Amino acid sequence: METKKKDIRALTKEQLRNFFVERGDKAFRGNQVYEWLWQKSAHTFDAMTNVSKETRQMLEEHFVINHIRVDQMQRSSDGTIKNAVRLHDGLIVESVLIPTETRTTACVSSQVGCSLDCRFCATARMKRMRNLNPDEIYDQVVAIDNESRLYFDRPLSNIVFMGMGEPLMNYNNVLKAIDMITSPEGLGMSPKRITVSTSGVPKMIKKMADEEVKFGLAVSLHSAIDEVRTSIMPFNATFSLADLREALEYWYSKTKSRITYEYVVWEGINDTQEAADALVKFCRFAPSKVNLIEYNPIDDGEFQQASSTAVDMYQRTLEKNGITVTVRRSRGKDIDAACGQLANKT
Repeated sequence: METKKKDIRALTKEQLRNFFVERGDKAFRGNQVYEWLWQKSAHTFDAMTNVSKETRQMLEEHFVINHIRVDQMQRSSDGTIKNAVRLHDGLIVESVLIPTETRTTACVSSQVGCSLDCRFCATARMKRMRNLNPDEIYDQVVAIDNESRLYFDRPLSNIVFMGMGEPLMNYNNVLKAIDMITSPEGLGMSPKRITVSTSGVPKMIKKMADEEVKFGLAVSLHSAIDEVRTSIMPFNATFSLADLREALEYWYSKTKSRITYEYVVWEGINDTQEAADALVKFCRFAPSKVNLIEYNPIDDGEFQQASSTAVDMYQRTLEKNGITVTVRRSRGKDIDAACGQLANKT
């Protein structure tokens, strides 16, 4: 019976070195292969040109490289690129390249589907099928970096974990991926250019704070009133705003890193002065900034973008109270690549 080959990228550098030593080879061979797998993103063992043919065949017998494949790439009229990424087991996730004048940002997925149940998000309507492995997250970044260089003549500058899935429900794999993305043995990107966006899992926010991570934290908030938030994000009944607030205070005390709140204003849901005042109060306990995000409809019309008057009211209220606020226009709407729209329509 054929034994299942192990994914070679699940091995640490030390384990790879030991693998070669156990077979009577030199430990540095492990370093060479590790460099091919990560820094050079080799898709096949045959691509490892400074490794002997016998060694490549031996690796082929023992291991696989479970590389992703960009199945379909769509380009928006505003320059945004969306990738439908096929994983080794045939499942598909989506990732997005968002270009501006000065930078290109990769929006990457961390789960196939999502663990949470936000009612305004297309991804939440797919059940969570599985977590992504660190190499599958890493590969999305490599693919977008290549596209950034090809289409915009510059390397990728920023990464946001705002694609499909709740990153903190795939905590270990997301942190391992970030370790490789920021490692000089991987892509060597600065952690300050990475933002992990969560709907708010208090226990995991505290865990990140304890690990003194260097990347940014964004929280998908959308209401600072418990009943309203629970009506649009039902898991808030389990992870209440009080628990979230306590975790965020802890995060700031440990990291001294400002928190970003992502906030969509919907008609008839949170477009009142009372809702804006509650947000101001929630922002007070730790330095923060608010991104007011344009809503992108997902078919059934249950949620509607609030009027520009309501968004202006939020902006005025926040600024009057000394809170930094940015109004974000959505990118890639025409290809369903905007916030909340990722759902594998392909």
